[in-house]
Amino acid sequence: MVNIHLIRDTQLPPERIIAALTDFSDRRLELFPNLDKQYFTVHQTGDTHAEVTEGSSFAGGIWERARYDWSKPGTVTLTVVESNAFAPGSTWRYRIEPKPGSARRSSARTWPRPWTASPAPPTPPSN
Repeated sequence: MVNIHLIRDTQLPPERIIAALTDFSDRRLELFPNLDKQYFTVHQTGDTHAEVTEGSSFAGGIWERARYDWSKPGTVTLTVVESNAFAPGSTWRYRIEPKPGSARRSSARTWPRPWTASPAPPTPPSN
C-alpha cells in the first residue's frame, strides 16, 4: 500500500483550514478550483461527517465518493466509498497541529489504493 505524507507550515488558524476542508456548499468549487462541478454531489451531511462525490476532469475524469469525518478535533479523514481511480477503503487524513511559534503545521497523509484488478472501476455517477 502506498503511503504519501505531505507537510506544510502556514500562518492560517486551524479553524479556517478545517472550515475549508468541511465546506460542502457551492463555495467548495471556489475553494478547490481543481474540482469539476459535473462530479460534485453532496449525498449526506451531519455535524461531524459528510458523504460527497467529487472529482476532476483531469486525465479524462477522476472521481470518488468519500465519507468525510471531522469528529476528532484538528483532523479531517476521508474514506473512499466508491471511485473510478481508488479502491474502496482508501483514506486521506488531514491533521492540523500547533508548531513552535505562531505557525501551524498542516499535515496530509494518504493511503490510496489504486484500482488494479478486475472488475473495472465504476463509471461516474450522473447528476
